[in-house]
Amino acid sequence: MGASGGLPVVRSLDELAGLVERHRGLYVRWSRGPETDLPKVSSTDELTGVPMPGLSANPLGVEAWWADRPVRLWAARRLYDYAHLPHDKGPGVRPWVLTGREAGRGPDNEPLVADARPLCWIDPGVIDEARAEVERQEQPWGSLRRTGP
Repeated sequence: MGASGGLPVVRSLDELAGLVERHRGLYVRWSRGPETDLPKVSSTDELTGVPMPGLSANPLGVEAWWADRPVRLWAARRLYDYAHLPHDKGPGVRPWVLTGREAGRGPDNEPLVADARPLCWIDPGVIDEARAEVERQEQPWGSLRRTGP
């Protein structure tokens, strides 16, 4: 891992998969980063404007139903599904990994993470690797919104 803004940077999909294999309770958040998020430690429901009791994030932990499939592919899917967010949310939005306590669920059933502790940034090249990994699969994957740069 390199370093960026005081946090290490995951620079490959293999490195991210290794992190997921070694640690439980990891989440990925797409935002302008911990310096912006941690002072308020709350996301806002974009539709209603209601503040929520934690940071909206997506779990990185591998689910049991994934069985013996590669963790690398799991990590790729977790990034691929939300890679449109930097395009939608504007400049400076990028993924970072955190741990914390799940304090509830957001309107899309995503975990809301309180007591957040940032671990690392995810380099944009890892998103490119994730896209390539998903596109290599024999059968196309579902219809989640997957647009963006």
